[in-house]
Amino acid sequence: MDRRALLGLKTQPLKTGGGGGGAAAAQASYLRLPTITANVMRPGGRRGVMTVETGIDTPDAALRVRVAQSAPRLRAAYAAVVQQSANVLLPGAPPDVERLVAQLQAATNTVMGRAGARLLIGTVMVV
Repeated sequence: MDRRALLGLKTQPLKTGGGGGGAAAAQASYLRLPTITANVMRPGGRRGVMTVETGIDTPDAALRVRVAQSAPRLRAAYAAVVQQSANVLLPGAPPDVERLVAQLQAATNTVMGRAGARLLIGTVMVV
């Protein structure tokens, strides 16, 4: 049994030639992270949940391995940023996605120690 395959650390060989190599190359540089959640106050004093879907695009192969190894640290940094953003969110107000993206990218650069890993946002939702 190959443990690296279970952890997602093993790199997959890319297809060469025509017909779909572009999709395989784009997918190989992308790492999807689990959804980040935080508690928010809803109108009327009820509690709600803010969810943020994130992923990281890393074209550099050496940095991509480091991103995969640092995934738990990235998730922890993202959770702190999303919780902080949820704490300042007024009840019934939409989240400031531009500010959230800038803060998450700054957290990515801090955890990785340098720029090069690009944060991608999926869905930002408050329920």
